[in-house]
Amino acid sequence: MKNTTIFAIALGVSALGLGACNKSATEQTADNIEANADNTADMIEANTDAAASNVDAAGENAADAVRNAGDQKADEVRNAGDNAAK
Repeated sequence: MKNTTIFAIALGVSALGLGACNKSATEQTADNIEANADNTADMIEANTDAAASNVDAAGENAADAVRNAGDQKADEVRNAGDNAAK
């Protein structure tokens, strides 16, 4: 588990502890479970968003590389044709 996940869970648990002074132990436990699940779900979404951004950037970089290679090869063919005509 990543440190940010652990920190988020600990923060959620401590925040619930402060607001739970008049709650039963069962209610506090249920609230903690719910908060932990929410925090974990938020971290999963954040990690997924980051991974998707990385995949998108890698795809764009690969597409740019293919275009650049194609342009370079086309320029080489044009230049070779121009040199042969001279």
